[in-house]
Amino acid sequence: MTRPSEARERLLTTAAGIFYAEGIHAVGVDRIIAEAKVTRATFYRHFPGKEDLVLAYLLGADAAIRGQIDAAIGTGQSSADTVRAVATSIADGIRSPGFRGCAFLNAVAEYPDPAHPVHQAVLAHRQWFLDTINALMADIEETKAAAAAQHFVMLRDGAMAAGCLFDPAQICDTFLRGVEGLVQIHGSRR
Repeated sequence: MTRPSEARERLLTTAAGIFYAEGIHAVGVDRIIAEAKVTRATFYRHFPGKEDLVLAYLLGADAAIRGQIDAAIGTGQSSADTVRAVATSIADGIRSPGFRGCAFLNAVAEYPDPAHPVHQAVLAHRQWFLDTINALMADIEETKAAAAAQHFVMLRDGAMAAGCLFDPAQICDTFLRGVEGLVQIHGSRR
């Protein structure tokens, strides 16, 4: 497998930081080129347009989240403990410096057209996340696993939105208590 070029990685890292901190539409290609210290030709050699860069940014965010969840799943602990570990990973992200909410929810707010490729990338990520949580919940207790997974995602979305508005420690405590209650209630259906 060929390693991506250093210039492409710099473009992606620069764009990811700026997109996440300031928004996607608020940032022009010229600024990304300048801050990444590449030429315009280099930018367009790697990304035919800004939308391609946005999709690569979301793909990177998706890969990072999948990696976190795969790490939690790979520990061999129970599904209930894996759900807790996923929730803890989310809480750690909310408590991190510079937290500005969910990259996917932020992106979909800027691309509301359901047919737009960025919107579609957000939906694909969210479906994977829901399916993953659903599988964990089904392993805990199959009955009403889909409802429990939807509840988890709703708790996560609320924590991600509130985490950049209010005290992150309090938001995380509330989120983790909610997930613990969900796991306990869902697991007691046996």
